[in-house]
Parts: sequence; C-alpha cells; structure tokens
Amino acid sequence: MDCLTCRESLSARLDGEAEAAPAEQVDAHLVACGACQLWLRNAEDLNRLLRVRPAVPVPDLTQAILAAAPVLEPRQGWGVRGALVCVAVAQIALGLSQLVGAGTAAMNVEHGTAGHLFNESTAWNLALGIGMLWAAFRPRATTGLVPMLTGFLVVLLTYSAHDLLTGAAPVSRVLGHGLLVVGLILMIIVNRRHLPRAPESAKATLPGTGHTGGDAGSTDVAAPAGRPHLRPASHHRAA
Repeated sequence: MDCLTCRESLSARLDGEAEAAPAEQVDAHLVACGACQLWLRNAEDLNRLLRVRPAVPVPDLTQAILAAAPVLEPRQGWGVRGALVCVAVAQIALGLSQLVGAGTAAMNVEHGTAGHLFNESTAWNLALGIGMLWAAFRPRATTGLVPMLTGFLVVLLTYSAHDLLTGAAPVSRVLGHGLLVVGLILMIIVNRRHLPRAPESAKATLPGTGHTGGDAGSTDVAAPAGRPHLRPASHHRAA
C-alpha cells in the first residue's frame, strides 16, 4: 500500500464512493503514515467547508412577486357569456336543421363530391356551435377558438361575397353566417374580460434584481454582490 493509493481510497470514502483498495489495508497504512493522516485532516476540513457554508443573503421578494403575479378578476356576470350561449345554440340549431333535412336535401344534391361537401358543411356548423357553447362556460377556450374562427370567417366571407356577386348563393343563405360573426365578437369580449391579466405593477422593477416582474421570458440570474453576473448553462427545465 503506497500513499497515492491510500489517498485515492480516502478521497472516495469521503465522497461515499467505492474505495480503490480494501479498507483494512487503507486503515493500516493510515495508522503508520503521518503524511496521509495530515492529508486526511486537510481533506476533511476542505470537504466540510464545501458542504457546509453560510447562506448567501438575498432580498425578500415576496411582496414584489405577489404584486407582479396575474390576478383573477371577479367574473362580471353572465351578460356577454349568456349572449354567446344563445348564439351557440342558434348555430347548433342551424347544423341540426341541415342534419335533419339531409334526406330531403340529398335528393337535390348530386352524389359524390357535392354530397360530401354538404356533410362537411353540416359538421362544421355543429362543431362551431359546440365550440362557442364550450367557450361560454370555459373562457380559456377562447384563446384557441378566436384565431381559428377568425381565419375561417375571413375565407368564408370572401367566398360569400363572390357567391353573392355571381348569384351562386341567395342573400338569406349568406346572412346565416352572421351568427358566426356575432359569435366571434362575443368570444373576443369574453377573452378580454374573463381571463387573468397581469397588473401594471408587474412591469415594475423587482428590488435587488434589476429585472422587471412582467418579463417572464428573461433568464438572467442576479448575482450576489461582489460576484460576477451569471447566466444559466441550459434552458431546459429539470425533469
């Protein structure tokens, strides 16, 4: 047993790892070697210093964090959401009227692609009505429904204007799409009124950090006084 092997084993022992040599031989060498005894005392002191350190003082940001957190505004009744329910029910009724009258309409529609387009129209009317009804009870759903319905209406109204000019569709048929326009407006209002919003205080600078409370995407880490500014090594979240 030489000093190098003994110290490698002692280092592994301090770290809780498997030793490089049998423990009995290491202990026997340690008893007879003053240099290894001194090395072990220094290693134990260093290990203790690294593991047990005074906590770095940090500012108390509790109040600033609470002030910057989004707050849930009290629900403002069922006025707009009730109107959205009515529009959704009317839209579902429109889809059901197509579904119930599908047998009669099918006689006037050629089989194949035209019949499939009629079925797609019926499915869309029902799906949009159900989506608006769901958004009335779950305002968070408007976050995804508003852009989807906006894109659909832009394309639909473009085709509707063309069909009116060419006489391919009657005015009464095009006016039926007004339900979707009203539904979109109501969903935008519901989205603005009933979803949590970050207060203006969230934009204030948090004391002791140099960062704004509203900057959720910032990944800088404030360093204690006297230490260099650090950035995280990775943007991946811990599992």
